[in-house]
Amino acid sequence: MNPNVRTGFVTQQGMAFDEAVEAADHFGFDFVELMLDGAGARSRLDPASVRNAVDAVNTDRPAGRALSVLAHLPFGGFDLGSPHERVREGTVRELEAYLDLAADIGVEKAVVHPDSHAWGAAWDRSTVREGVVESVRTLDAYAADRDVELCAENVPYSVFRTHEFDRLLADTEVSMTLDTGHARMDGRDSGGIASFVADHGERISHVHLNDTRGSKDEHLPFGAGTIDFEQVFEAFPAEWDGTLSLEVYTLNYDYVGTSKERLDELL
Repeated sequence: MNPNVRTGFVTQQGMAFDEAVEAADHFGFDFVELMLDGAGARSRLDPASVRNAVDAVNTDRPAGRALSVLAHLPFGGFDLGSPHERVREGTVRELEAYLDLAADIGVEKAVVHPDSHAWGAAWDRSTVREGVVESVRTLDAYAADRDVELCAENVPYSVFRTHEFDRLLADTEVSMTLDTGHARMDGRDSGGIASFVADHGERISHVHLNDTRGSKDEHLPFGAGTIDFEQVFEAFPAEWDGTLSLEVYTLNYDYVGTSKERLDELL
């Protein structure tokens, strides 16, 4: 894989952001992806504190190896495709406020779930899908105006699984976050994920390395599941220089460090 590919990890609920920044520096990551919910909600997170924590570790990092910050926008309680216009507009406005927070922190990329919880018995998927597309277009433009790259993530059981994601890419200019575990939940094996990468690699900017043993959202330490990541990585274009984020459900940073060691062996 291209040596310019950068690696990091997603923070989990219960991880203090300053400790996560220190851990990212300790293990030699290129970035940390902050989950902007819970303790990371905009009503609780002080952007200056994040900037100061990052600046503190960067004083000792070599030139060209500064630790950067990515963000995962909140998704619980949000509905980008709601057929109820004020609900959808409220979701867009709130996520715009989070993009303002991300820009204030100095975030490079922000992950969003292009999802809806509209009642399927009352609203057809095409109507809901159109609402999501319109919302993503609005948020993508808003993010770009703040020098943040918006990356829409494939979400299982949603209107934009990997099987429908090409429609979102065709109807918007948004970049993509590929979540490998979510792709498994769509029924794809490692070859199926690799095939998706081969078809859409030029639009994939960010990857959530979510390892799993089957069609479950397990978020295991990297290499503990059954996804053949070597096969997936080989499907990317030779010039691909995006970001790879370990998404491991743990509060033990040792598992994050071990995951990085295993990832480095493949890169």
